[in-house]
Amino acid sequence: MLQSFQRPTPRKLPLRKDRFEDEARFLRSWLERPLVVGAVMPSGKALARTMASYVDPRIPGPVIELGPGTGPVTDALIRRGVAQDRLVLIEYSPEFCQLLKRRFPKATIIQGDAYDLEETLAGVLSEPAAATVSSLPLFTKPMDQRLDLLETAQGMMQAEAPFIQFTYAVVPPIPSRSQAYKTRASNRIWRNLPPARVWVYNKATTP
Repeated sequence: MLQSFQRPTPRKLPLRKDRFEDEARFLRSWLERPLVVGAVMPSGKALARTMASYVDPRIPGPVIELGPGTGPVTDALIRRGVAQDRLVLIEYSPEFCQLLKRRFPKATIIQGDAYDLEETLAGVLSEPAAATVSSLPLFTKPMDQRLDLLETAQGMMQAEAPFIQFTYAVVPPIPSRSQAYKTRASNRIWRNLPPARVWVYNKATTP
């Protein structure tokens, strides 16, 4: 007796739909505010995993994410082992904030200016942060503002906590001008579109 065969529904369709919707959101936001968004597409999985790999989930304290967008790096941090309720996400776009609240309901999500961390995070942190992960388009800002962001973030973190930043450029977004910071970089991530590199800044400790 012949048995009827029903073709299973592909499981990846919802994920593909979410990805296409995220790309459409990013493109629309970039067209509206290119200097704020800085990218026409969300970070790819390879880039997101690389950024998350520099965060040690065993170190206590909140993990600050600047410019999470639609959440690809946020998701990578959670997969890395960072509990969702440890995440403090600072996003400028109200639309992205609403999306992040649906996707990461246990995270602390703040709609505000990531370049003004002292004001945006006033009263939020109860202990020093374990890391800061940034997807901000730093090259759209003057160097003094980039340095101020790095120094402010370091002041909110534990002594040797990393400030993690990606860029599409071949040069570092914050050059190492002194011995105040230790700088390291990932290999170029060719699988990302456009290809990117991750830079990590740690405050140097005096012997």
